[in-house]
Amino acid sequence: MLSNKELERYSRHIIMPEVGVDGQEKLKNAKVLVIGAGGLGSPVLLYLTAAGVGNIGIVEFDTVSISNLQRQILFTTQDIGELKADVAVKKLSAMNPHVNFTIYNERLEKENALNIFKDWDIVVDCSDNFPTRFLVSDATVILNKVLVYGAIFKFEGQVSVFNYKGGPTYRCLFPEQPQESEIPSCSTIGVIGVIPGIIGTMQASEVIKIILEKGEVLSGVLVMFDALNFDMNKINFLRNETSANVSELGEYEVSCKNEVLINNLLPKELNNMLLSKAEIKIFDLREPHLFNDYNIGGENIDVENIFNNPELLPKKGKIIFVCEFGQKSKALVEYIQEKENIDNIYNLKGGISAWIEAGFGVDKNCFTPK
Repeated sequence: MLSNKELERYSRHIIMPEVGVDGQEKLKNAKVLVIGAGGLGSPVLLYLTAAGVGNIGIVEFDTVSISNLQRQILFTTQDIGELKADVAVKKLSAMNPHVNFTIYNERLEKENALNIFKDWDIVVDCSDNFPTRFLVSDATVILNKVLVYGAIFKFEGQVSVFNYKGGPTYRCLFPEQPQESEIPSCSTIGVIGVIPGIIGTMQASEVIKIILEKGEVLSGVLVMFDALNFDMNKINFLRNETSANVSELGEYEVSCKNEVLINNLLPKELNNMLLSKAEIKIFDLREPHLFNDYNIGGENIDVENIFNNPELLPKKGKIIFVCEFGQKSKALVEYIQEKENIDNIYNLKGGISAWIEAGFGVDKNCFTPK
C-alpha cells in the first residue's frame, strides 16, 4: 500500500495508464540487485531509487578514487577514499527515504554469488570485467533470475536482457570467457564520461519495464550504441540450449583476486635515476596538450599505440610509464607485464601529480628538488 507521501512523490508515474497505482506498488515491492556502483551503477541506482523500486541491493567492495569522478556521478571529491556502497546508500536514501537498501561490501566471487543472488528478483550487471560478467550470468541462470546487462568501451555501449521468460542467456551471445589479459579495460583504453550515463539509463529503463510487465523487453536483442557517430544498431540472437544450460558455477579467473605485483617507482626514485643518468625510457600517456604544458622528458604516446606496437618498448634499461595520477600507467604496466611478460617496466606511482607534490618541478629544472 502506498502512503499519501508516496502517492504524491510518484504522481507523474501514477497518472500514466501503463503504471497507475498497481504499477507503482509493483515497483515498491520489487527486489533488484545491482552489481557495481561505478559508472553504470551510478545512473542505474539513481533512477531506480527515484522511480520507487522499494528494495535495492548493492554489491560493491571498492572505494572512491579521483579517477572515478569523470563518470561515476554518485560521488564527489569529498568522497575520495570512502566505500562506494556506503556513500551511495547515504545519498540515495536522502533522495528517496521510501527505499530499503542492502549493502554487500564484498568482492563478488564464486563462493558468495549464489547466496547473495537468491533473495532478489532481478540482477543488473554493472560490472567492468569479463570474469565477473560470466560469474553473474551463470549464477542468475542457476537461480532463474532475470539479468539486465550493460557494458561500455570508449564511445560505445551495449544493453540486453537475459534469462527472461525462457529467453536467451548471456552465454548464448558470448559462449566462452576470453582471457582477461586479452581484453584491455577502461582503465587503459578509457571511456567517455557520458556513455555509462546513457547505457546505465537504458538498463534502468529495462528493469522498470520488466517489473511493470510493459513494452518490448530486450530479450534476445543486443542494442549497440555508438555516441561518436550517433549510431544505434540491434542484433537479434536466439537461445542456444548447449550454451544456456548451466547447472553449476565454473572457474572465472577474476584477475583482481590474484593481483599482479606492479613495479612501482616513487617520484624520488625516478628523480634519482634521472640525476644519475640511468638507462631509462619514459613514456608519457597523457593528452598532448598536458604533455606540452609540462613534462619530465620522455616520449608522449597514446596507449593504443603501445598495444598495437609492443616492439616500441626497448629491450634494455628500464621503461617508465607516467600519467597524470598514476591510474592509467598502473593499469598499462599490469597489462603489459601479463601479456608481454616484460619485467623491466615501471609505473610512476601517483603520476605527475605526485611528482609535483614531492617537490619536483615541471620545467627545465624538473630533476632537482625545489
